[in-house]
Amino acid sequence: MKIFLTANDQQMKEDARNEILIAPSYRHFNSDGLFDLSNPVLNRDGQLLPFHRLREHMMSKGINVHTADYLFKDSGHNTQNCDYYSLGLLDDFERVLLEGHARLVAFIIMEPPIVAPHLYKALPRLTTVFDRVYVHNINGDGYSLEGVDANKLNRFYWPIPHDDVLEPYWSNNSRMKRVVVINGSHNPLGRSREQYSLRIKAMAELSKVGIVDLYGMGWERWWSRKAMWLPYWLNRRAIMSIYKGKCESKFEILQHYEFCLCFENMWMDGYITEKIFDCLYVGTIPLYMGAPDIVDYIPEDVFVDCRKYSTWKEMWEDVVSMPPDRIEAMRKAGCSFLKSDMAKNFYDSIEHICKG
Repeated sequence: MKIFLTANDQQMKEDARNEILIAPSYRHFNSDGLFDLSNPVLNRDGQLLPFHRLREHMMSKGINVHTADYLFKDSGHNTQNCDYYSLGLLDDFERVLLEGHARLVAFIIMEPPIVAPHLYKALPRLTTVFDRVYVHNINGDGYSLEGVDANKLNRFYWPIPHDDVLEPYWSNNSRMKRVVVINGSHNPLGRSREQYSLRIKAMAELSKVGIVDLYGMGWERWWSRKAMWLPYWLNRRAIMSIYKGKCESKFEILQHYEFCLCFENMWMDGYITEKIFDCLYVGTIPLYMGAPDIVDYIPEDVFVDCRKYSTWKEMWEDVVSMPPDRIEAMRKAGCSFLKSDMAKNFYDSIEHICKG
C-alpha cells in the first residue's frame, strides 16, 4: 500500500536529518564545486543552479548540504542523520555502506546506456542498497530489468536552471535563417540506438545546402579516440567545412540563429536533456530528434519533430518556409511552457528527489 506523507510528516522527516551529501557525477565538482556559481567553467550556462537552489533551500531549514567527498576528508565528520545521494559514482557508495557513514537514499543515473553502460549493469546492486534509484524511464526501455528491483525505480527529470526565457537573448531579433549545432565530438561506447552518427549525417547533408554551422570541442582532432569511428571519417570533410570552433556559452551562440539541430545522444523513452531547454530559453526553434515520447513531457508546438521528414533536405525546405508569425508562435509557446507545471517537473527535479 502506498503511503502519502502529510505536510507535517514531511517536515518531521526533513528535521530528522542534519546533512545531505551528494556525490557528483564527476570528481572535478568535489569540494562543494557542485554548488559554486562563481566558477565559469563548472557553471557554464547556469548548469549548477538546480544544485545551488537545493543547497540554499535546505540550509534555510538548518540542513547542511555538501559534496560527499567531505565524508572522507574529515575523519571526525559527524555522520549521524546524514543522507547520501549519488549522481553516478559507483566506487564510493560501497565504502559509505561498509563504514556506515550515511543512509544511502538515492542513486541518480543521468547518462543514457550508450554513454554509461556500467551504471545500468549495476542496477541490480543499486536497487538493493539504495532506497530509490532514478532513471529516465522505469519500463526498461533501452536497458535490462533483469535482477532489478523495479519497485525502487523512479522517473528522473533532467534538472534545468531556469523557469523562464532569458532576456535579452530571447528578444534578439537579429537572427540568421540558418541551423546551428552545438555538440562535442564523441565516439559512443555503445551502438544500440545511438544518435551521434545520425547527427553527423544530418550535418553533412545540411552542409550541402550551406545553411548549417557547428560549434563544440574536438571536431578538428582527427587523431583522437573520439574520432576513431567510421561516421566521423566518412563525413570529416563536410564537418570541417561547417566547423566554427569551441563554444564558451551556448546561449551566446544560440541567440544568433533561427534554428538549432537538437539531437539527444540516444533515442530512449523519457531521455530528455538540457538541449531542448537551452533553445527555448533563447527563442531558437529546436529541430528535435530524441525521446519517442517527447510530447508526454514537452508540448509539440514548441519544436519541430524531425521524425516527420524522410530527408534532411525536406526538413530544411519545410522550416525555412515557415512564415514569421508561425515562428513567433512557437517561440511564445516555448515561453509559456517554461512557466508551466509541466516544466516544473524538470525545474524542481533535484529538490524533489532530495525531499523524497
